[in-house]
Amino acid sequence: MLSGPPVTTTVSADQLLERFVSAAARQRRSLLPQLQQRSQELRPLIADRLDRFDATGDDWAAGTLIQLLVSQPDSLSEAFWSRYPEGWLAVSSAQGLDYAPLQRALIEQNFEEADRLTSEHLRELAGSDAVKRGYVYYSEVPPMAASDLEGLDRLWVCFSQARFGFSVQLRLLRSLGGRWDRLWPRIGWKQAGIWTRYPKAFTWSLEAPEGHLPLVNQLRGVRLMDALLSHPGVQQRAAS
Repeated sequence: MLSGPPVTTTVSADQLLERFVSAAARQRRSLLPQLQQRSQELRPLIADRLDRFDATGDDWAAGTLIQLLVSQPDSLSEAFWSRYPEGWLAVSSAQGLDYAPLQRALIEQNFEEADRLTSEHLRELAGSDAVKRGYVYYSEVPPMAASDLEGLDRLWVCFSQARFGFSVQLRLLRSLGGRWDRLWPRIGWKQAGIWTRYPKAFTWSLEAPEGHLPLVNQLRGVRLMDALLSHPGVQQRAAS
């Protein structure tokens, strides 16, 4: 019996979107190339799907779809920002900080600006002395509100496909047996024994190594990074 040419079946844009929303993390990652290839078909369908996600969580699938939705400056993007002028993810600050500019930078994948804003927020959380001197002492980290560090981490995780964030860095450190000397090259902060030069030598995109962002100045030693990753707010996030 002669067989005809193989039949290829292509799922509809709606089916692809549903498959991505419903899939487990590993399956979602395998679908990312298809989302990019079919972005024009998918973008008009995304806004109605956002209600399926918990805005108080950190589901990176929602963040990825939002980034796809606003990837072009058109009516779809304008409608999103009109509906969510402060950003889609619900974050609060015990000190009354405004995280809307940070969220927008992350949504627009302007990771260098997002990193700068994160450093600024950490100084604000540390207090007026840290703001004046331009950097944070490790001893200023423990009093920081857990809700703020959790919020910063949720923003980075949600809008980085769960590749960036303090909790991601902490999980990597644990997987390396707590060895800081092994963490630095793993996250791209040190290569061949030399610290990566800021800002041009860092990778400001999702192509960066896992845990690459946000940055913490290691030239002052490991104590600030250790204080941040030891904070109960980050510890709780890494355990969830």
